[in-house]
Amino acid sequence: MTTTAARPDAADLPAGSWPRLHDLARWIGTWLFVPLYRLHVHHPERIPASGPVVLVANHSAFVDGPLLFGLLGRRAVFLVKREMFAGVVGWALPRIGQLAVRRGAPDRRPLLAAVTVLRGGGLVAVFPEGTRGTGEVASAQQGAAWLARTGGAVVLPVVSRGTRRPDGGLRRWRPRVDVLVGEPLTIPAGGGRTGLTAATETVRAELAGMVRELDDLRSTQ
Repeated sequence: MTTTAARPDAADLPAGSWPRLHDLARWIGTWLFVPLYRLHVHHPERIPASGPVVLVANHSAFVDGPLLFGLLGRRAVFLVKREMFAGVVGWALPRIGQLAVRRGAPDRRPLLAAVTVLRGGGLVAVFPEGTRGTGEVASAQQGAAWLARTGGAVVLPVVSRGTRRPDGGLRRWRPRVDVLVGEPLTIPAGGGRTGLTAATETVRAELAGMVRELDDLRSTQ
């Protein structure tokens, strides 16, 4: 596998990242959750091995981001809420190439940094719901579609189920977690704000449909 870990300015990571530290963290992520979950990944072959990708995923538990970070098989830059950038974690996140975003407030800097990553052939991951919920994707924000259109990237929908502990439920012993990778989507160029709104709804509907598909699959296991 070709790697740019020795480069201080790897094109698929934001400026200021430490590529070798990113690659180490990703390697740790490949086995970190093995003792905690019975993980089943469906259609991992759909993950593009190279080229610009905006990954969009449902979000129901804190662990969703770290879990995906380790299983994608390539470098990934996540848009992470700014509140996470504190203490030791706050020191590590930017160095492994993760971008801080303010929820509910306009902040173009991380988006422009993400576009640069995409134009360098990288993968940027977004939770389009904007916050954790039930994971059923009842709503979505426009950032993911804008990134894909501006950065010339395909959109890769990914959904997971099983990471969220039921409300009031006891801690579970190695619960089954399923991750379903969808087919890459192309966001049409142009169309202005109307086209962006339509593309966002397409992404949301695709994720919501995949959640239902995965729930049906899990019910038969």
